[in-house]
Amino acid sequence: MHVFIAGANGQIGQHLLREMANSDHEVRAMIRHPDQGPELQQLGATETVLGDLEKDCSEAMKGCDAVIFAAGSGPHTGPEKTTDVDQNGAIRLIDTAKAMGIKRFVIVSSIGAEEPDNGPEKLRHYLQAKHNADEHLKNSGLNYTIVRPGQLTNDEGTGKVSVSVRPEEIGKIPRQDVARVLLATLDADTTGDSVFYVVSGDTPVAEAVAKL
Repeated sequence: MHVFIAGANGQIGQHLLREMANSDHEVRAMIRHPDQGPELQQLGATETVLGDLEKDCSEAMKGCDAVIFAAGSGPHTGPEKTTDVDQNGAIRLIDTAKAMGIKRFVIVSSIGAEEPDNGPEKLRHYLQAKHNADEHLKNSGLNYTIVRPGQLTNDEGTGKVSVSVRPEEIGKIPRQDVARVLLATLDADTTGDSVFYVVSGDTPVAEAVAKL
């Protein structure tokens, strides 16, 4: 499968490239600056392509079979950038994928995006942006997977997680393990048109995803 990754230069994205380097997939990593290319190819990208989520990315996505949206505005940007990237950037990419006949779309969301108004006040704008993107994807007609991880950490991944279809547990999860889950969703037949939550647990990633 030829996989297009938005957010490849982010923390989850870089972990994902490392994981996909040992897979059978070809990986096209979208970058905003040419100097990011060599490092991402060293990590595992088959190729890199220039693009900007706030603009048309159709040229960058040509020939791809699936999209993984792992991009985010980051914790140090204002609400406008969150809207531009986490919401509008995702929606634009979903619409572009549909127009181009790319049928598979995996997006990194967040626990709490199901009911943003119930989240911590300082996170509500972010959660609303994620919610809006998720809902757009659900209604797009694409074969979608929405992955909602718990609190992200930079700990070394364990390769073991707990997966559920409801937000039963608000726990933590290393970004490395989120990347492993994203890769597993591409290889599993159980994740089409699904929303699931993931935190650290006791079940190997591939096994946990296969049980969905």
